[in-house]
Amino acid sequence: MTTITRHEKRGFTLIELLIVVVIIGILASIVIPKYSSVRQKAFRATMMADLKNLASEQELYHNTYYTYSTSLTALEALPSSGVTITINEGDGTGWAATASHAGVPSQQCGVFHGDATSTNGDPATNPGVIACSF
Repeated sequence: MTTITRHEKRGFTLIELLIVVVIIGILASIVIPKYSSVRQKAFRATMMADLKNLASEQELYHNTYYTYSTSLTALEALPSSGVTITINEGDGTGWAATASHAGVPSQQCGVFHGDATSTNGDPATNPGVIACSF
């Protein structure tokens, strides 16, 4: 009686591995630009939300002191992580502010209220309306 031993080869062939790598590459080329776009939208939304919060804090401050503040500390304003808010102008008749995010350093959002003027490349053109440069 003869026993036939059979050796089965297990594993993947080089072609199978290359096909998987190509498929992963195609998926990555689709996902990475989408992720970047969504990330920039999130940064923009964060800047806009911080400016809306600043507007509310300015109104609360104005109701107490009858003037608008130029200090984030006086307003007790806490910007979100990565966001820098600059109050460009603030007096009894109006205020103006801009916000930028570390994730998109060349872009900014701005808003002004009352008799304040938009300055420093502020993209805001209508009072009380938050506008962004991207």
